Amino acid sequence: MKPEESSRGYLATIVGCYCPRCREGKLFEKPFGLRFKGVLKMNKYCPVCGQPTEIEVGFYYGTGYVSYFIAVMLTVFSAVLWWLIIGFSASDNRFIYWLIFNSVALICLQPWLMRFSRSLWLSWFVKYDPYWRQTKPEDVSERMNEEQGNNW
Repeated sequence: MKPEESSRGYLATIVGCYCPRCREGKLFEKPFGLRFKGVLKMNKYCPVCGQPTEIEVGFYYGTGYVSYFIAVMLTVFSAVLWWLIIGFSASDNRFIYWLIFNSVALICLQPWLMRFSRSLWLSWFVKYDPYWRQTKPEDVSERMNEEQGNNW
């Protein structure tokens, strides 16, 4: 059988928070918006291909490191951009203004960063399958313990 090509590439899949296996189903139950209640609630399985979104107990603990790394990279990027456009000086408060700007930007971006890091983390462990309509996702039931699920 001929494989079915996805209309989305890898980067669009991650940024849009789509299932990495089929690149069609949404990972999160609610779309990203201004209401933060339930913004991180994930579908237990991809609604399109059935891929489990939690592969094992504590699977998403590593996303803290991913989110931290991305936040550091955004901080470095904003510092370089600020330095090139406005500049830093010891004789005035431009550095303090940058600290305030960067802190507010990171706080506002935090919900998006958490969703993005989960999508990126899952894509490292679940690869795109062009034959996803003909094959079933990997069975992860032996790695799951329902009693320990969401036991943070």
